[in-house]
Amino acid sequence: MPVSQDWFRHHRVVAALQHNIVADAYKVLRTSILQRMRANGWRSLAVTSPDRDAGKTLTAVNLAVSLAGEVNNSVLLVDLDLRRPHIRRYFSDQKMPGISDYLTDGMPLTDILFNPGIDRLVVLPGHKPYANSSEMLSSPRMVQLAEELKSRYPSRIVLYDMPPLLDCDDVMAFAPHVDAVLLVVGEGDTTREELARASEVVSELNLMGTVLNKSHEERTAYGYY
Repeated sequence: MPVSQDWFRHHRVVAALQHNIVADAYKVLRTSILQRMRANGWRSLAVTSPDRDAGKTLTAVNLAVSLAGEVNNSVLLVDLDLRRPHIRRYFSDQKMPGISDYLTDGMPLTDILFNPGIDRLVVLPGHKPYANSSEMLSSPRMVQLAEELKSRYPSRIVLYDMPPLLDCDDVMAFAPHVDAVLLVVGEGDTTREELARASEVVSELNLMGTVLNKSHEERTAYGYY
């Protein structure tokens, strides 16, 4: 399902744009993450945030695209924000099946996965929202899927877009099935108190690091803000 450069530009998927200097920030993030994942033998990463509107989903999408640009990896981007699935909107305005159809209706993954015209990247979108999302994430079918996604291809990185930490217990419910967590905070949106509470929640997990999104710092050396 090829996606045009104009679509990516309009939806701020800058890592997919050709000759875009802002994509360099995601390349730096990619390199840092790959080094840590390889050093620890990690294969899966959950992207979350303390609160809503920090930009975790857009960060996950751009990171997945950037990781796929590294020729030694293939990447599977999974929408596990079951209460508010949004990843599909960064690639298409068409209605399509998602992981909810796999979990509850038994739809084969081959009918759900798509490639957005980017080498080494496959997307498993969401579809119907679930109020009982943490129970779905702990279900035997989801646990089996998580293990299968991580083990089927040795060179594949599985990137999960998860709900905000302080909204629900989904991240903690699914934590046993991911190797590490990346925390996205939004400048001007995430408060110090929210960041402190989120840090406590993930204190027992492998925290990959923290990404400051929506930064107002001027990067004059690169010619952008």
